[in-house]
Amino acid sequence: MSNATSGEGDRLLLRRGRQLEIVTLLWNVVGVIVLAFAAIAARSVALAGFGLDSVIEIGASMVVLWELADVAQNRQHRAIRMIGSSFIALSVYLAAQSSIVLAVGFRPHHSPVGIGWTAVTALLMFALAAGKSRVGAALNNPVLKAEGRVTLIDGILAAAVLLGLVLNAFVGWWWADPVAGYVIIYYAIREARASLLH
Repeated sequence: MSNATSGEGDRLLLRRGRQLEIVTLLWNVVGVIVLAFAAIAARSVALAGFGLDSVIEIGASMVVLWELADVAQNRQHRAIRMIGSSFIALSVYLAAQSSIVLAVGFRPHHSPVGIGWTAVTALLMFALAAGKSRVGAALNNPVLKAEGRVTLIDGILAAAVLLGLVLNAFVGWWWADPVAGYVIIYYAIREARASLLH
């Protein structure tokens, strides 16, 4: 393959990577608004935590878009550290909030909006994560691959929050909501560790 063909292929992959990040960014911007209203209405720790995770995903997408504009090595390391630090902040918040909710027996309301949003989000994030993983591997871009893992985590978290909301709504297991917060903590710490030790 000629250098010109290889260069054109890389440009197409970079454009695809940017498109995936822009879709993720726009979805999460809308998601923060939807989740804020749903979390307040239902008094749900899991929805609030997932909303904060969406804020982190917005930041991660912006970092990756910034990094894709210049693939200098120092930018890659800085970008990955920024993503990891955001996950640490999310873990601290959710650990405190979920523990308080469980200790006082605070019962969230049902959230049909939260159930619908997290179900669609889980499907979309799994699809976006697969696309980012493929493009990141083809470009050998560690930041895009790392952000693909963040998006995969976002899909897993959406599924965990969805399960907590469904169990609360249909079985009356109020404690499933803060337990979903602990699931988010587990994945957030794991991803923070992977990013910061990269």
